[in-house]
Amino acid sequence: MFKRFFGKLGGRHDLAVSMVGVKLGHALLQLGCGDGGLLAALAAKVGLTGRAAAVDATREGVAAGDRGAARGGVLVETAQAAYDRLPHEDAGFDIVVIDDLLATMRPEDRVACLRETRRVLRPAGRLIVVERIRRGGLGALVSRRHEDPHYLASGGAEPAVRAEGFVAVRTLAERDGLRFVEGVRPRA
Repeated sequence: MFKRFFGKLGGRHDLAVSMVGVKLGHALLQLGCGDGGLLAALAAKVGLTGRAAAVDATREGVAAGDRGAARGGVLVETAQAAYDRLPHEDAGFDIVVIDDLLATMRPEDRVACLRETRRVLRPAGRLIVVERIRRGGLGALVSRRHEDPHYLASGGAEPAVRAEGFVAVRTLAERDGLRFVEGVRPRA
């Protein structure tokens, strides 16, 4: 009954952390760290035996990632860089999370970002795209987000991820206003 009146229990990022499936010891990269809380929650899961890194194209996003990491008491390597030129080594990560970016990118930037993501993932590494589900009605009118209408009309993340050579592409869940899409870098 308590839950019925006060909503969901648990942290704000519990759903995203469970969908990403990050574990102790993983090497994790998050692209887009304007929500420092998600970055901190994911970094807490990799622990001291893992590695957590984040890239954001803006100084403000990097600062938000740093603040989230400090509040969460976790170690995170943050960098400001373009998503089409990630400052990380080839095949260095088990999981890459793209947090709510693809819909707002120009098509050529989206393709370049996904190619770079594939480059930094280890063979059989997983990509998780977290997207906000587009609202309709008045919510869509007041939204300040500039989303690519062609990306949305073509089906969003699934076809974009598949087109860049990821396999086993599927939507894991659509819940709480978010969609989670997974793709795997092929072994060869």
